[in-house]
Amino acid sequence: MDTPVLIAGGGPVGLATALELAHHGVHSLVVEPRAEVSWLRPRAKTTSARTMELFRRWGLAAVIRERAPLPVSWSDEAVFATSLLGREITRFRGCFGLDLTGDDLVAEPGQQVAQPLVEQVLREAVEASPYAMLLTGWRVETLREDAEGVSITLRNDGTLRNDAALRNEEQRTVRAAYVVGCDGSRSVTREAIGARYEGRDDARPNFNVVFRAPGLAERVPHGPAVHYWILSPSQPGLVGRLDLADTWWCIGQGVTREEADPLGLVRALVGDDIQAEILATDPWKARMLLADRYASDRVFLAGDAAHQNPPWGGHGFNTGVGDAVNIGWRLAAVVNGWGAPALLHGYEAERRPIAQRTIAEAARNMATLSPELTDPRLAGDDATFKSARPGVAAAVHRAKDSEFHSLDLVLGYTYAGSPHVSTGAGERLPHRWLAPGVSLYDRLGKAFTLIGDSSTLAAADITKVAAELSIPLTTWHDPTRVGLALVRPDQHVAWTSTTADEDGRTALLRATGAHPDGRRNVRMGLVGN
Repeated sequence: MDTPVLIAGGGPVGLATALELAHHGVHSLVVEPRAEVSWLRPRAKTTSARTMELFRRWGLAAVIRERAPLPVSWSDEAVFATSLLGREITRFRGCFGLDLTGDDLVAEPGQQVAQPLVEQVLREAVEASPYAMLLTGWRVETLREDAEGVSITLRNDGTLRNDAALRNEEQRTVRAAYVVGCDGSRSVTREAIGARYEGRDDARPNFNVVFRAPGLAERVPHGPAVHYWILSPSQPGLVGRLDLADTWWCIGQGVTREEADPLGLVRALVGDDIQAEILATDPWKARMLLADRYASDRVFLAGDAAHQNPPWGGHGFNTGVGDAVNIGWRLAAVVNGWGAPALLHGYEAERRPIAQRTIAEAARNMATLSPELTDPRLAGDDATFKSARPGVAAAVHRAKDSEFHSLDLVLGYTYAGSPHVSTGAGERLPHRWLAPGVSLYDRLGKAFTLIGDSSTLAAADITKVAAELSIPLTTWHDPTRVGLALVRPDQHVAWTSTTADEDGRTALLRATGAHPDGRRNVRMGLVGN
């Protein structure tokens, strides 16, 4: 094999997959057509608390926070107003887990940061890793899978390449044991395994604008906010800051590419004929799509190649990172020899239902946007606005609360019902701080961790079988804990002695794919939410 794992696509999800593999000492090759990160289309702007916890495992959470233009302490609020410079209608606080710094609930709060910056940090980490290689200027053209591996044809994209040995070639065939397709909505890997999207596009158009407006921030009367929702009959939409200088983004809802006037759109949402420099535009429609299957025997889909959902709530990119960690540790276990091949079958069973739930919740968020919340009376005189405001504010809170306060989805999803999780387990390990700045998660091993009283016979039995089978197992002695808990590499609980109907030895076999139950065909969406 040229590489144990080839990753098609070097966006955030592909890079995250490479970093998870590297976390476990497994080599990978990431193939990405773009030579550089695309900075002027910020796309996702919310990195969830859960994703930041996963980044912490790789030592990158602090790096992202240090480089993020908007510090997490800047704001956790969303403001609804008649325009950016107009009258406030209502606001939400504690949005997107941005208020959780130091809270026992999480190891990391959420972070407002544009996707390109996250991607750049991940790209630099991949380039610095001895286990990952990023090959730019090339794309995956075809895949051919057989019983021993996958043959991948790479096509030179005609752009700058960072491998001199390949610079003058137009095509090359690479051999890999496994492929992870992180190649987006037009995925070659999805087509190669015969998977197809199911779902629909939303009919309503949207138009993004990134612009520079010096002096605008000082004029905003509402104070800091991560989002300013504009409820205006003439032009509904959203506005937000990309940095604490002069760079902003906005979304015009109901605006098509053909009718778009970018500067006019900015001025309508701001509520004044400001001078603004248009930096980028991006027309789009929301998509609610889910692949009917996530995998063949050796090829796996992750991120947009597997699912697409509306951006309302900020879950799409974060769901993709969850995919990357889930398939990454499984592949690492198999490549490193302590995971049975059947462990790979649990990826689809665990992650597809999570994406299905995420799509459904994002679609519910999308059902009521600025156009639906706007009341013409809000544009009237002060008395008319005052009479309309309470009813509109109440409608906003009924419709949008779950969009801004979604920790049940972000932190509360479970893998219960997975063939590789014992009865009564599957949830994310409850977090707590052991000391200032020291998280329980910081004490977990890279592979499995046994938490509880390590002096018990049950703990000794699990430790013994792990040693016999060369399964990496860290023990965290906590005599105050009731029972034992076996924690997976992704910080989800595989087994607890207080809830499961099987012993720890059997649970460890199940968690690594060696138990007979874990070798059954599980591509049927077994996991509960």
